[in-house]
Amino acid sequence: MTIIDKYILKRYLVTFAVMLLLFIPIGIMANLAEQIGKMIDNEAPLNEILMYYLNFTIYIGNLLFPIFLFLSIIFFTSKLASNTEIIAILSSGVSYGRFLRPYMIGATIIAITMLAMGMFLVPKASEGFNEFKYKYLKKGKQDRVTSNIFNQLNENDFIYVSSFDPARKIGYNFTFERFTGDDQLDFKISAANIRWIDSLYRLTSYRKRVVRGDTAIVRSKRRLDTLFTFKIEDLTPVSYVAETKNLAELNKFIRDQKRKGASNINSYILVKYKRWAMPISAFILTLIAVAVSSVKRRGGMGINLAFGIGVAFIYIFFDRVFGTLAEQSGFSPILAVIIPNFLFGVLAVYLLQKAKR
Repeated sequence: MTIIDKYILKRYLVTFAVMLLLFIPIGIMANLAEQIGKMIDNEAPLNEILMYYLNFTIYIGNLLFPIFLFLSIIFFTSKLASNTEIIAILSSGVSYGRFLRPYMIGATIIAITMLAMGMFLVPKASEGFNEFKYKYLKKGKQDRVTSNIFNQLNENDFIYVSSFDPARKIGYNFTFERFTGDDQLDFKISAANIRWIDSLYRLTSYRKRVVRGDTAIVRSKRRLDTLFTFKIEDLTPVSYVAETKNLAELNKFIRDQKRKGASNINSYILVKYKRWAMPISAFILTLIAVAVSSVKRRGGMGINLAFGIGVAFIYIFFDRVFGTLAEQSGFSPILAVIIPNFLFGVLAVYLLQKAKR
């Protein structure tokens, strides 16, 4: 690595770090100003507030990593261009591709950091962030589906509840059905409600119908304490559950949800693919930022930053639109992740070719 490479790489990483240190405290203060009333009204403890903002820093910082990276590259590369440093580098015989090498090294460092954080650190922060949010900031609002819940536990077992109260751990109009290997009903359990108590389930107005050929045997009790192989939380996981799992846990969770026939499986798969796609966006946005800001313009850094902010908002817009399509309309999650990066990848190639000329 040459002196110029080290110089550009240092500027790349330092400017990015300064951008994070500058904007994340601003985000914390803005959030605190907006939410402090709810925290006081709901008597949130100080230690939980402090932990919330630690998780907030990791969670929000990870989401905005690509944007901060993009703007920081435009900022310091525009300064290099305005000082004619880039012209001097290219005039010395360095090709434009060789000039990009320290940028690509920096993007690799950031991409690896983003990947490691997204797979292992951010899930824990997301869990704490969302739990605090629904406990104190969105108190009373549901963090999961609570009505008409259907789950397939395995190939033969199915459960259903018409409504579920996660705070009281109770489900209403409970049904458990088991089928034989040839898809014939083996037995059906129904109850007015099912409640988790300590280490067992309590069924009220219990009724079991066992099918034996053409004969049905019915047993009923006013109340029955029993065990099931499923957890009460499995009835309906929280809406943000995929964000709270590391890579291995998320893969297992998606397999389980596919087996159960979960209706919102696409939202879980989308979270998985986004974790892999975000590091790739670091390279794409780096190339766009360099191509835009390496050319000296009459408007200077202001024009470059304005363009950068515009591109950043368009990138977020495309990411949100295709993400919503995947979650709500059955659009392929992998295409929802690939299309924005592909479009901006094409834009990066075009801008690079234009910058070389």
